[in-house]
Formats: sequence, structure tokens, C-alpha cells
Amino acid sequence: MSLDQSMLKQLINRYERANFVIERRLNAKLRGMMPGELTVEQFKTLRFLKHNGSSTSSELSEVFCVGKSSITAIITRLSDKGLIKRLPEEKDRRVTNLALTEQGKCICELMEEQVLNVIGKVMEHFDEKEACIFIKTYEKLVEKLLKS
Repeated sequence: MSLDQSMLKQLINRYERANFVIERRLNAKLRGMMPGELTVEQFKTLRFLKHNGSSTSSELSEVFCVGKSSITAIITRLSDKGLIKRLPEEKDRRVTNLALTEQGKCICELMEEQVLNVIGKVMEHFDEKEACIFIKTYEKLVEKLLKS
């Protein structure tokens, strides 16, 4: 059963307002915790690499929905800081994989504890059932966005 247009508009407006506040507030809190002039975008790139092992710049560009020049700038800064390393692909030397250095892993672990504290304080206002329903619904939204 689909939503009528009036209800759909109301829900989209509510979603946009909520998403705006969440993104802005979390990014502001994260910015305040960043070590060594690390940006939120750089941190998110480090976290992605930590959870995925390695990636190419093209894959990062696609995942973060940004142009290759933006990803190149982030990669260069992270590399200059000694947080990521470039690894030539064995099968195709034209392809370069990106992975965390030991220093990059340490910064990720340090920051993950802080992120856990920040988001944990917010999630404390949900009981387990509410939190699970919220995450399941959010993951469903992600799934539908990835298919569209």
C-alpha cells in the first residue's frame, strides 16, 4: 500500500528536517574531536578503509558520491599525514589500492571510542526495541537508495 501524495510530502519534509539536524550536529561534534587537523571527510574515509580493508580512489569516489578530484585531495592529505598508504595492485599495476597505515589504524581506534561515546549518549534515549527498529528501517532506506 503506497502513501497518498499529501502524506508523502509531509513525511519527506519531516525526514529532510531531521536528517539536516542529525548531519549538522554530528558533524559539528565530530569536528570538535578531530586530532591533527583531520577533517570529518578525511575521518570518514579512514573509517571506510578500516571497515573495508582497502579500496581504490574510484571506489571511494563512488561510495562518497563525490568527484574524483575531491577524493584525490582527501587521499593526498591523508597520505601526507602518514595515515594511508598506496599499494599497487599485483595483477594490474595501473590500479592503486589505498589502505590504512598503523598510524591511521590508531587514529581510527581512538576516534571510534569518541564516536561511540557521542552517539551512545543519544542512543541511550531509545530502548533496545526502538533502537533496533530505527536501525532496521534506516538500513532499508540505504538498501533502496543503493538500488535506485
